[in-house]
Amino acid sequence: MSGGAFTTEEVMVCALAGELTDETRVFNGAASFIPIAAFMLARATHAPGLTWAAGSIGVDAHPRAIPESTISDRLFEGATMLQSSPSDVWAYAGTAKLDTFCFRGVQFDPYGNVNNTVIGPYEEPRVRLPGGGGMADLGCFIAVSLLWSTTHDTRTFVERLDHRTCLGWGDGGDHRDRLGLPGGPRVCVTDLAVLDFHPVSRRMRLRSLHPGVSLEQVVAATGFELVIEGEPPPTPSPTPEQLALIRQLDPTMMRARG
Repeated sequence: MSGGAFTTEEVMVCALAGELTDETRVFNGAASFIPIAAFMLARATHAPGLTWAAGSIGVDAHPRAIPESTISDRLFEGATMLQSSPSDVWAYAGTAKLDTFCFRGVQFDPYGNVNNTVIGPYEEPRVRLPGGGGMADLGCFIAVSLLWSTTHDTRTFVERLDHRTCLGWGDGGDHRDRLGLPGGPRVCVTDLAVLDFHPVSRRMRLRSLHPGVSLEQVVAATGFELVIEGEPPPTPSPTPEQLALIRQLDPTMMRARG
């Protein structure tokens, strides 16, 4: 889907950026071009005070452009300090000094739990996936979880995960509260829509439809019943200022790789 003057990826970048504020302290893992573009866009527009640990290492980095890898040392340009990924990141995330992370996986269920481990039985999987890379821990104690996916279809959005790699709202309702866990996923930004979570049931709820996408498309592309309340509004289209900044920050269109 494309709005003509802008791409789906640019809509997703702007939607994720809208979830970030001056108080956000975010870090990123591998293969996160759309989130990184969102961090840089937010800081260049409405959230100049946002703190970003680039590649989880370069604190308050200000790279001129997005490089070919989201864990490249070229992201650390202008950083005020370099922190240790093994010893600093986990302590800072566990104590909310770093409070925001974007999660993507191969499967999502109605409560925002994520699978990135296996397709099929764990002992004899049909496909062995890249794994969690820290998702299991971060999903439990990170304060703000933002989910995203460039493939909104019934293979990705499923009623039941083949494996729960990363905890979202667990079994729904007050499950996280009963486990004594903070946070929980706030939104899920896909190539078709923006989803959030019902405040009581914690099931995925349709917040908005991307330009050119119909309600019927989203319902057909989701392998479970979404919460739909009234007529979903359109996701805001990127402004000319946002588009100019995104294309300046990402001139080689790494965002198109997800």
